[in-house]
Amino acid sequence: MRIITGKARGLHLNVPKNYDVRPTADRVKESLFNIIGNRVAGAVVLDLFAGSGNLGLESWSRGARFVQFVDNSRESLKLTGSNIQKCRAEADCRMLKHDAEAAVELMYRQGQRFDLVFVDPPYNKGWVQKILKKMGKCPLLSGDGWLVAEHSMHDGIAEAVPEGYEIFRSQQYGETVLTFIRQKGSG
Repeated sequence: MRIITGKARGLHLNVPKNYDVRPTADRVKESLFNIIGNRVAGAVVLDLFAGSGNLGLESWSRGARFVQFVDNSRESLKLTGSNIQKCRAEADCRMLKHDAEAAVELMYRQGQRFDLVFVDPPYNKGWVQKILKKMGKCPLLSGDGWLVAEHSMHDGIAEAVPEGYEIFRSQQYGETVLTFIRQKGSG
């Protein structure tokens, strides 16, 4: 697993030693960032279910201004922290050990808003739906922000999209689907 481009291009990230964390495959990550394009430059990014920090650190490498990593696993945050240090990105990153739903509520109450939100939880456990429901009550997206959910093709999420939001793009890569969500009228 490596940083594809930007200021940390080619840097190999530390990977988990077990299967509790499923890092985004390089080809899916490359497609994701091709779709996002230049909107990552200067963005404030939230990497929910951070795992190894792969998506957030790719964003940072491509010019994101700030990245907030959230994970409930001490081991995942230790891995994320080691990758942040490896990238020398400590000044632009913050980690939070918290349950994802509770973290969304906490960050909303603190007034935090994000231009990009990555939701990449374990597949087929209903996590994407739970986060979408929570974000319907505690919106964290800036006015023209995007939420990108990585999920299984069996993990139907269309019915979980909160009122006022819309799926505007969906791409499938084998078992994996990237679903792009934004506020209605922000396109």
